[in-house]
Amino acid sequence: MSRIGKRPVPIPAGVTATLSGQKVTVKGPKGELSFSCPDEIAVEKTPAGIAVSTRTDSKPARALWGMSRTQIINLIEGVTNGYSQTLEIHGVGFRAAMRGKDALQVQVGFSHDVVHKIPTGVEVKVGGAKQEIITVSGIDKQKVGQMAAEIRAARPPEPYQGKGIRYQGEYILRKEGKKK
Repeated sequence: MSRIGKRPVPIPAGVTATLSGQKVTVKGPKGELSFSCPDEIAVEKTPAGIAVSTRTDSKPARALWGMSRTQIINLIEGVTNGYSQTLEIHGVGFRAAMRGKDALQVQVGFSHDVVHKIPTGVEVKVGGAKQEIITVSGIDKQKVGQMAAEIRAARPPEPYQGKGIRYQGEYILRKEGKKK
């Protein structure tokens, strides 16, 4: 049984949530997001907030129960505060720069520059003294996380010298080099 799914999702002031069938739409100060719940899940609006329950007691329904409630919480969090991921670039000559408003250009030791197209709803900023801090922000948690993961995948941190792109605060387990 899902202990997460049992509690209703509270709706804070300044946020409106509407239900139309299985689709939950949330509007807030930062924008509007929606999520379509699976058919195994029943969603209803109550005075306490949005209640999520299972239609049947099957294993797939129980698996989707807590996930659906968490998705609705992520919608509410996104339209009120938004999400942000910060990446750091480590390495000599490694840097990032914005190319217009819809592309991020990263120089990470290849013979060519890696260019990432920025999707709608996501904002990317480059900062730091040597252009080594990348901040990805937006209201959709999935889009922000995916964009940050794609930027990091251009040159993940390597374990010997620690060069590459890493999340801020990420610990890299360093390996010892060759012994003479």
